[in-house]
Amino acid sequence: MLKGITDFLERKLKLYVNGDKSKVAKATECEFLGFRFKGVRIYWTQRAFDDFKHRLKSLTSRSWGVSMEYRVLKLNEYIRGWMNYYGVSEYYRPVENIDGWLRRRLRCCLWKQWTHTRTKVRELLKMGTDRFVAIRSAMSRKGPWRLSRTLATHTGMTNKWFAKEYQLVSIRDTWISLHYPS
Repeated sequence: MLKGITDFLERKLKLYVNGDKSKVAKATECEFLGFRFKGVRIYWTQRAFDDFKHRLKSLTSRSWGVSMEYRVLKLNEYIRGWMNYYGVSEYYRPVENIDGWLRRRLRCCLWKQWTHTRTKVRELLKMGTDRFVAIRSAMSRKGPWRLSRTLATHTGMTNKWFAKEYQLVSIRDTWISLHYPS
């Protein structure tokens, strides 16, 4: 069947058909522009989601020596663009997980920027963390990834704090607003 369609397109319409990218199949078996269909629902492909996660990972790299404001600015641009394109997808399950993972990476970046113990304690106290908890976390010898999930970072660097301090866009809230506009 593909050969007949290819012949028609090439002879009659004088179009070139790339055999590597073309196939005749059911819509549920095909991927098109980063989307796939499952029944009557539309989902993003796993490859598109992996690319999204990889780009978020590069934007939140601890070794990228930029200010937090610039980092969040670039993150917001990318998240808004990705969600405006792939937001039509009805696949919600990984959205909440990726949102938490992104904030943990940002906590990790902040922790790495505060190199000295005094700076860590001072910044955590500014955010409203308990003094004892802040000192205990700042004096810890664990790495930034491990410490980004402690009580000190979670009580200080909350989701509301990221939204207020850096205007960080929430992937979850963006997806919900696209699907359930108020």
